Amino acid sequence: MSFNPETTRSLALAVLENEAAAIRKLTARVDDAFLEACRHILACRGRVVVTGMGKSGHIGSKLAATLASTGTPAFFVHPGEASHGDLGMITRDDVVIALSNSGETDEILTILPLIRRLDVPLIALTGNPDSRLGSDATVHIDVSVEREACPLGLAPTSSTTAALAMSDALAIAVLDARGFTADDFARSHPGGRLGRRLLVHVADIMHTGEAIPRVTPDAALKDALFEITRKGLGLVIISDADDRILGVFTDGDLRRTLDRGHSLDALTIGDAMTPGGHTARPQWLAVEALEMMESRRINALPVADDEQRLVGVINMHDLLRAGVA
Repeated sequence: MSFNPETTRSLALAVLENEAAAIRKLTARVDDAFLEACRHILACRGRVVVTGMGKSGHIGSKLAATLASTGTPAFFVHPGEASHGDLGMITRDDVVIALSNSGETDEILTILPLIRRLDVPLIALTGNPDSRLGSDATVHIDVSVEREACPLGLAPTSSTTAALAMSDALAIAVLDARGFTADDFARSHPGGRLGRRLLVHVADIMHTGEAIPRVTPDAALKDALFEITRKGLGLVIISDADDRILGVFTDGDLRRTLDRGHSLDALTIGDAMTPGGHTARPQWLAVEALEMMESRRINALPVADDEQRLVGVINMHDLLRAGVA
C-alpha cells in the first residue's frame, strides 16, 4: 500500500465533481412524472411505505425518515423481510416507493405481484426506466447517472447520491405543498435542540413573582446590591408602584459607578441605574431573547407586557438549561 497525497487529493476532487455533475443533471428530471409522484403522496390516505435493498435501502430509510418528520406518515420496509410477513404492513390506503438503481433487485421483484394485487400506487426511483421495476411502476422517476464516482465503477457512489438528492427533492416538494411550517417541524422534534429552539417561549423559563430582583427608584444603592446578590441573576430591575420598568442596574453599572468615584452611601438606585433598557416579551421564542442578549452583549433581560409592566426576568443560564443557547 502506498499513499500519495496529490493523487489522493485529485481523486477526492474528481469524486466530488462527478457527484455534483450527477445532481445537476437531475434538474431536467423534475418533470411531469415527478409532479405525479408528489400528487400520489399528497393524496395518500394511509402511509408512504418505502423499500429498497442494500445501499438503496439506506437511501430509502432516510427518505422515509424525512417524510415522517415533515408531515407525511411514512416508514421503511426491508424488501427481504416483506416477502416473509412484513408485506402485511402495507394496506390499500398506502403508497409504496421503491428504490433500486438497476430496477432488477430480486427482493423487490419478488414482492411486485403482491403490491400490484393491493392496487396501491407504486413510485419507483431507478437508474433504468426500462427495467422491470421501472416498467411496472405507476410512476417512474429517472435517477440514472453516467458513471459511478468509484474509479473501479463498482461501489454505489454517484448513483446513491442522485437517489438521495431526488428523494430530498420529493420530500421537500411535498412538505411545501402541505404548508408544513417550522412550528410543525418543532412538534415532530421536541427532544432535539432545533425543536427546543422553536418550541420554548420566554414565558416557559422566565423567573416570576418573588424570584424577580426588583426595587423602587428611591431604594438605596446598597439595598439594590443586596437584591442582586439575593436573587443571583446578575441585575436588579427598577420599577414604579405600577410595576412599569424604569431601568436596570447590572454588575457593569456598578463598575461604572465606582469608576466615576461616586460614594455608594450617597446614591439611590435611581441615580445609578441605566434608564429604560431592553426588554423581552413573554410570548417571544426563547431564541429571540437569546439573539437580543447576544447582539447587545448582555446576560439578562427583564420581561415586560405590552404596557411595559414587569412580569419576569430571564438570563443566559436559563437559556442554557433549556437547551436553547
